Amino acid sequence: QVQLVESGGGLVQAGGSLRLSCAASGRTFSIYVWAWFRQAPGKEREFVATVPWDGRTTYYADSVNGRFTISRDNARNTVDLQMNSLKPEDTAVYYCAARPRGSYEEVRPDQFDYWGQGTQVTVSS
Repeated sequence: QVQLVESGGGLVQAGGSLRLSCAASGRTFSIYVWAWFRQAPGKEREFVATVPWDGRTTYYADSVNGRFTISRDNARNTVDLQMNSLKPEDTAVYYCAARPRGSYEEVRPDQFDYWGQGTQVTVSS
């Protein structure tokens, strides 16, 4: 089993920045792909970004590409999401997720085995 705990959410004005962190524990050596998802009120959970265990490649949703950066620190067992130029439409609960197999380009929520509890990000206009 793998346990994931997110932190770093909060309230920020449009154009500002936030950095989310996901602390992983347990059988983290079994994880192949790490990801961030988000879910806004009344909407389905959507993919934000993925990174494989070696951190060599990253993959982003079009809506955040160029503004968000996902990174993996194997020594600290963390996965971070740096969010810049935030927009009100980025408001959502952000979730860290992980899976032990598959491609970093496979980004449906049902393809991920482990989830954190989520952290709220609110961007005011």
